[in-house]
Amino acid sequence: MLRYLPFLLVLALWIYAFIDCLNTPEEEVKGLPKVVWIIIVLLFGELLIGPIAWLAAGKVRGGNPAGRWTAPDDNPAFLASLKEENKKDEALLKDWEADLRRREEELKRRERGED
Repeated sequence: MLRYLPFLLVLALWIYAFIDCLNTPEEEVKGLPKVVWIIIVLLFGELLIGPIAWLAAGKVRGGNPAGRWTAPDDNPAFLASLKEENKKDEALLKDWEADLRRREEELKRRERGED
């Protein structure tokens, strides 16, 4: 079983680099066109040159390019939407509480025979 491990690791890296290259938007590919990177990864994958080259130099890494999502606690728009939802929920809760009080009063009046 151990003799297959190096082959499986090479295959896993090859597949990972290929899928990563396919899923990377064109504007995040650096150095060469995306199609050329795909060919390099496929042709030189068995030697690990293609996948390692892609992972090391083919893609813009780090940072947060404009248009990408951020963590919710870093996103001001998301935090503002939470505040708005909280206000709506509080108003709804107040309405429910008022309705419950009204129904309880109505029920008490019926029990006393006022209706």
